[in-house]
Amino acid sequence: MEKSNPITAAGFAALRAEYIDLFEVERPKLVETISWAAGNGDRSENGDYIYGRKRLREIDRRTNFLSKRMAAAQVIDPARQPDKARVWFGATVTIADEEENERVVTLVGEDEAEAGAGRISWKSPLARALKGAGIGDVRGVDLPAGRKEYEVVAIAYPSC
Repeated sequence: MEKSNPITAAGFAALRAEYIDLFEVERPKLVETISWAAGNGDRSENGDYIYGRKRLREIDRRTNFLSKRMAAAQVIDPARQPDKARVWFGATVTIADEEENERVVTLVGEDEAEAGAGRISWKSPLARALKGAGIGDVRGVDLPAGRKEYEVVAIAYPSC
């Protein structure tokens, strides 16, 4: 049995949209191309056929992965967190380091994390350190460059 996969509603919608696009749009077109290419004779040197089969395997692997992740998904609405004064799943947190450099991060599910956009996995070292913190709390994180201390400056949750 696969572990629970916490995810926001927006993250689940993105997974579903990717699955639908691959399974209902891209895959049928590819199957049609492969069928056409197979009808052209020698398959050993048929680029359309060879590439099509390879791409079809990639699509099947990805749709299989997405279906498993969606089946294990536990959609959590961050706006319904009972204690909005603390950092929990879905919180958007403003943190400051020792040099007063501020950074805004949102704790999201593994499938929707994108560090460049400020969305970090709830299982990341920084997110684990921030969980349960309130405004003014200082939390330490062990990073490859060494230990770094962050102070929680602000906590926000999306409105209902």
